[in-house]
Amino acid sequence: MSPDSSEPPAPARPAASVVTEVVAKFHDQLVELRRDLHAHPELSWAETRTTDLVVGLLDGTGWQVRRVAGGGVVADIGARGDRARGEGARRVALRADLDALPVEDLTKDPWSSTVPGVAHACGHDVHVAGLVGAALALDEVHARGLLPGAVRLVFQPAEEVMPGGALHLLETGALDEVDEIFGLHCDPSLDVGRVGLRVGPLTGAADALSVRLAGKGGHTSRPHLTEDLTFALGKLLTELPAILSRRLDPRAGASVVWGRVHAGSAHNVIPGVGEVAGTVRMLDAVAWADAEHLVRTLVSQIVAPYGVTAEVSYQRGVPPVVNGADSTRVLGTAVESVLGSHGHVPTSQSLGGEDFGWYLDRVPGAMGRLGTRAPGGPTYDLHQGNLRVDDGAVPIAARVLAQAAVEALAQDGAGERPR
Repeated sequence: MSPDSSEPPAPARPAASVVTEVVAKFHDQLVELRRDLHAHPELSWAETRTTDLVVGLLDGTGWQVRRVAGGGVVADIGARGDRARGEGARRVALRADLDALPVEDLTKDPWSSTVPGVAHACGHDVHVAGLVGAALALDEVHARGLLPGAVRLVFQPAEEVMPGGALHLLETGALDEVDEIFGLHCDPSLDVGRVGLRVGPLTGAADALSVRLAGKGGHTSRPHLTEDLTFALGKLLTELPAILSRRLDPRAGASVVWGRVHAGSAHNVIPGVGEVAGTVRMLDAVAWADAEHLVRTLVSQIVAPYGVTAEVSYQRGVPPVVNGADSTRVLGTAVESVLGSHGHVPTSQSLGGEDFGWYLDRVPGAMGRLGTRAPGGPTYDLHQGNLRVDDGAVPIAARVLAQAAVEALAQDGAGERPR
């Protein structure tokens, strides 16, 4: 699975040996689970079958499993110390997201989606199977008395819709008494056997924007007698991204990109309504706080000369994912234990949105980018129907997540690790 010809070094800790042993034992079942999930994707807030599978696989283990009303699963294992009595054991959380996308699966693999118009085009099937594998490994680590604290699993619904199912899990107490959280996200630009790590901002803030314009329509031969809505819509499409780039600090990395535009149905009719929708993204959390007010103001100013009215729908989405330095170091140590010293590589910040950022607003933690590209194979993109992942990424995800939990707990058996 590793691109290197050499084998990863022998695990340095007893728990690491157990993790390796258990994941190897369940290797084929974890790959089959990922393929089953891929064949039966479920959209946000409708992850019923996926949830049932997760609960069924954890049933009979040492995990205390709780279905979350409204969607999601939380499971706990191990003992957390009583800080009031000076006991230092901590609780670490591991997260995976359950939902798929409204995208047609174009892969034609034997396990391609059986649900028309729905596909795991973001790799959440890998995330779930990987976390289940980590759960099985940690169950055995705990059974052998090698877990120096507590671990919580967070299987989260609705990552793909704004503002994200993470808020729902937070509201229901998923991170109560949790000290740190870790996650992985598929990266089809990295070979399997590599994990991308970065201290600080990993993803951008992302909001959803739609604007509905209305005005007096008419014949295209007499635009002066209309409020030329189509022309105003064209101005909005080009002017809002341009002006926003001059009204925000360029270091914020603001980006407005349109995904849907509609106006009219005939070549010689100026329509009375039109709509445009897209996303507003930026790298900086401070600029994100002011973005909505500025966007609403600019939309009004851009369309005012044309006499049309603008109805703006602005949905604040997710904050940036900002990895903590200590947590990233722990994740790097876990990767080295699994893949060797060359297993982790630097990665850059992207403008992609990820609601894992809501968890990091609550507790320290880190997210890594899990390589899913077959070495020498083509590079795919996320959110596309042709996305393929190398099955070797599944056991790697399981081992890295389990080892991250063990490393995070083992580094602070006597007190809280500095943050």
